[in-house]
Amino acid sequence: MAGAKPGARLELADVLHRHGEAYRAAHAGHLGRVERRVMGAILACRTAALGGHVEACDGCGLERVAYNSCRNRHCPKCQGAARAHWLAARQAELLPVPYFHVVFTLPAPIAAVAFQNKALVYAMLFAASAEAMTTLAANPRRLGARIGGLAVLHTWGQTLTHHPHVHCIVPGGGLSSDGTRWVAGRPNFFLAVKPLAQLFRRLFLERLQRAFDAGALGFFGDLAPLAERTNFDALIAEMRAAAWVVYAKKPFGGPAQTLAYLGRYTHRVAIANSRLVAVEHDHVAFTWKDYRQDGAVKIMRLAPDEFIRRFLLHTLPDGFHRIRYFGFLANTCRTTSLALCRSALGRAMERPETSMADIAVEVAHKAVGLNDFYAVGERSGEFAEIAGIAISSASIAPACPECGSIMRIVATPLRAAGRSRPDPAPFRCDTS
Repeated sequence: MAGAKPGARLELADVLHRHGEAYRAAHAGHLGRVERRVMGAILACRTAALGGHVEACDGCGLERVAYNSCRNRHCPKCQGAARAHWLAARQAELLPVPYFHVVFTLPAPIAAVAFQNKALVYAMLFAASAEAMTTLAANPRRLGARIGGLAVLHTWGQTLTHHPHVHCIVPGGGLSSDGTRWVAGRPNFFLAVKPLAQLFRRLFLERLQRAFDAGALGFFGDLAPLAERTNFDALIAEMRAAAWVVYAKKPFGGPAQTLAYLGRYTHRVAIANSRLVAVEHDHVAFTWKDYRQDGAVKIMRLAPDEFIRRFLLHTLPDGFHRIRYFGFLANTCRTTSLALCRSALGRAMERPETSMADIAVEVAHKAVGLNDFYAVGERSGEFAEIAGIAISSASIAPACPECGSIMRIVATPLRAAGRSRPDPAPFRCDTS
């Protein structure tokens, strides 16, 4: 990329710096408030626009300015801190049982409807997948237990196309109907995928039909004909006959392995900076995995306008929660239900050899740069204690580029550029 330092890592911000203004001009009439704010946040992230602080090396005394993060949930540089704290808080919720990973995917015609009705249809995806699992698991001929789990929404495929699906992480068992026994599933099996997919399809389409009947769905552009009942009914009939994809992976280990696994899914964004290969005047190149060829890594080149368009497909509506709980882990009953689970299991939760705090830190370090942690405690230079685990600045502070010693915050936070007094950051923290 022209102007980039030799060996410098490319970032999504580089794409927006070079091509964002042209994109905004070309799409001025169609670019929404959320998309504009996301672009602005990524451009301002870790620049003088958001202010910062001075940090110094314990060893050689080197000082440098570290600018603050935007903390927008769509920014590739800002997920490490949120992920580390979220993972640390999950320690108390993990049970000493195998966990399963189940993925529910919307077929392409429904995904198109979902894109034009994000908040409503994505919520249906969460609700239908959770109800399908809890209903099938409660059947005495299946598991015969009340299960719980969490679901994480992803809306992208490897090539940044719109591909809405939820990743569900579920303990391999559940509570008996009276809450006194833990009903364990088979060692390498959770629920039969075919009936699960059929039930998910029925529950989702029933919700979609009710939303249409209530006039809650909007249809625009190529989908405008679906506003007519005849056309919508034809789509529903076609989708009832189609096969829907539900995929269940083999179980993974205990709490420590589960926590590390969660870190790969919970705070991911549409594309990581590490996947960018080139940012040129006529294209943006990035790596992708072709799962039709056993995950072979390939390079895709898109025109800058198309690359930015695809990235912005995955912005979420304000206030929409992309991580949700269901069953005995639902927010309304989680504490009580987990106490019953542990009592039914008959022993305390196993403690892994590696502490949860260490795993949370390690996962975040691998995902983004160490400096991202400063976004959490940029005013005080310290980090809060989460779920009884103190993640201190010393344990995750960045290393000095000269001697490798710890860099610590030593000066009063720098004000954002152009501000005469400290004001709230112009970009709302958005890490749900």
